[in-house]
Amino acid sequence: MLQWDDGADTSLGLPKYETAGAAGADLRANLPEKQSVELPPGRRVLIPTGLRMAIPEGYEVQIRPRSGLALKHGVTLVNSPGTIDSDYRGSVGVIMINLGQEYFTVTHGMRVAQMVMASVVQASFSKVPLLIATKRGSGGFGSTGL
Repeated sequence: MLQWDDGADTSLGLPKYETAGAAGADLRANLPEKQSVELPPGRRVLIPTGLRMAIPEGYEVQIRPRSGLALKHGVTLVNSPGTIDSDYRGSVGVIMINLGQEYFTVTHGMRVAQMVMASVVQASFSKVPLLIATKRGSGGFGSTGL
């Protein structure tokens, strides 16, 4: 279930899947007064979507980058995937970063991210005196080869 933020441009429409086989529904930049935002190389900015969500308990919405923006412009999301928890009811924004060499302009209505609904399993945590040994053991980054 979705709701518009006060003052959001509702003419942009709700998120939608662009193809029949798409896993993610596209989110659009819903900028105040339909302005644009300049994103210099190396900088990040919070882009509003104009949406609030009521996500069913036992699910999350993952916010992911759009591959075309990453490939063509070096623009991606800082925390990817970002998580929107089922008990969050505030405004949804995406934190974009420009890893490219040129300025990038985020325009009102631009598709800036995609959202994927996913089920959540919450673990039960307990302290144990000893962990079960494995062949890998404590081998960290790169320990299994290239």
